[in-house]
Amino acid sequence: MASSNRLATWQILNTLLPYGLLWWLALELQQRSPWLLPPVIVLQVLFLARCFSLMHDCGHHSLFRNRQANRWCGFLLGVVSGIPQLPWSRGHEYHHRHNGDWEKYQGPSALVSSEAFAQLSPRQQRFYGWLRHPLMLFPGGFFYLVIKPRLALLLGLAALLPHTIRSLQESPDRSFQEILASHRSRHWYSPEEFRDLLLNNLAVLALWGAMGALVGGAAFWSLYAPVMTCGAAIFICIFFVQHNFPGSYAHRTEGWNAMAGNLEGTSDLDLPWLLNWFSADIGCHAIHHLCAAIPNYHLRACNQRNADKLQGVKRLKLADIPGCFNYILWDPSLGQLTTMAAQRSGTKRVGALGA
Repeated sequence: MASSNRLATWQILNTLLPYGLLWWLALELQQRSPWLLPPVIVLQVLFLARCFSLMHDCGHHSLFRNRQANRWCGFLLGVVSGIPQLPWSRGHEYHHRHNGDWEKYQGPSALVSSEAFAQLSPRQQRFYGWLRHPLMLFPGGFFYLVIKPRLALLLGLAALLPHTIRSLQESPDRSFQEILASHRSRHWYSPEEFRDLLLNNLAVLALWGAMGALVGGAAFWSLYAPVMTCGAAIFICIFFVQHNFPGSYAHRTEGWNAMAGNLEGTSDLDLPWLLNWFSADIGCHAIHHLCAAIPNYHLRACNQRNADKLQGVKRLKLADIPGCFNYILWDPSLGQLTTMAAQRSGTKRVGALGA
């Protein structure tokens, strides 16, 4: 769990500097040699995924030794990734506390139980499956990074305004800080999260405006949109398959076991060494769930040292990823995730027995 400021600083530099240079190169090629753009965009996507992975470490206060260094670097990486780091990190901590308890945490795709799925009409069932199809990672990724944080601020402010008016009518001397602290929002859970959401949006919008003024809106967005879309698709995909896979532990709150959630509800992902670097070794996921304070640059060594304790952890290869996207239903009776096909065949069997 020993964090190193030297290693953390090196990781920030070897991520942000190449990412910035790739942006400069992409903008140059866009004007002079657009046919050379695709490999540069691929590298931009991979470096963006690494930015998000390092932001994830900052949220666990593990990248740097100093809490403030993690906070400031996390904020910077959040601006680069287009997402408010503090609200995201606190939501992610909730996932760590309740992994495998599918009554409290339904994953990034908001899965429903097999009973709830059976109550849907055939059309609703098809729509449910369509929304969770792997191809939806791309429009979903664009929404997740580019639209959702901006929408969250607007919707949150729309609810805060009438609360502020009512509060001032009741007590004209109340400060905005007191009003903000008394407001309960779906989009932030503390004044500190509101400030992070607000500042992130201001910084991201300023970045968009500056880049649009510098190189032109069309030139900027023709690069920014695919990079953000594909970058988000990568880390949403990785997160999904690390918790949605055959046999994944998926229990009710009553009787839920945290250790089982960590070891049986989490998979390790075997990636080529280059993808391990870009993902900051997040493929070593079970050991990360057992101790989120381990910085990414120690994960692989900790994983190898504790290999005997991790033998029961599901190990996935790249070829296993597509099949994981079938596991989009929670079966409380089995305490596992299941597929729509298995649910339908089970329903048919029950119907036949009833007849």
